[in-house]
Amino acid sequence: MAGVAAYWIHGWKQRERLALVSAAPSKLADSPKSREAAETLASGAPKKATPEPEAGLPLRIGEVLDYTANVGKITNVADLRVVVAGRRNFYGTTVWHLQAFAHTHNPLRMIFELDDQFDSYSDAANLTTVQYEMHLQERGHRVDSVERMTTTGKEPAPSNASETRVVPGTRDPLSLLGYLRKVDWTKTREVRSPVYDGHKLYDVRASFAGSERVSVAAGTFDTKKVNIQVFDNGQEMNNAHVLLYLAENEARTPVLLDTVMPFATARVELKSTD
Repeated sequence: MAGVAAYWIHGWKQRERLALVSAAPSKLADSPKSREAAETLASGAPKKATPEPEAGLPLRIGEVLDYTANVGKITNVADLRVVVAGRRNFYGTTVWHLQAFAHTHNPLRMIFELDDQFDSYSDAANLTTVQYEMHLQERGHRVDSVERMTTTGKEPAPSNASETRVVPGTRDPLSLLGYLRKVDWTKTREVRSPVYDGHKLYDVRASFAGSERVSVAAGTFDTKKVNIQVFDNGQEMNNAHVLLYLAENEARTPVLLDTVMPFATARVELKSTD
């Protein structure tokens, strides 16, 4: 799950490349030719006490979601944890701090050792990204990337971050996941968002694909199924078919991510919640 797209949408080759490069001091994110990506078209961790979610945004401070990943017939190849770490003032903007952690297990770990952490600081009102961090430990390579998002180039990044130019409304994979939980899929049939994955800007389109009861490690859930399409320079990336299942509960918990890739199928399912 780890931000939905960070691992499965772009495949393992993308992860290998990210592990070998670091962020430039200042850069312009590659943007899709389609200008539709410049808009949001929708209307719109120790245990601790968790307040009620805000209206329209079912995030709770201290929420911890643990997932197990299966690839093909091989089970539990990785553990993924998604955390709502807090809500605070971040350089004058009220943000949600969202985190994801990923660790591979044998037999996959023997060929792809991965221990990664992602941090998203996203505007509390609409979950657009203010700062995105990747702390990657993959195959013996360590990369730490801290990127401050700007739509104008006039907001200077702090000394510990690089400045990245994006289109308005850009989200990272973690804030996208939070945003898709916010959508009322009983009323909305499609949303679109530009998404920056730490290297490139994509146009992501998510559409309602029906209701379904699914069974995962954490139990059986009635869910809303969301079909996710990723476009690069206006062309759909056909090498992955992604379905996200959100529980029909108050938190709209992401319980399952199913991906069909050219070389395998990947299933990331909820294992436990705190």
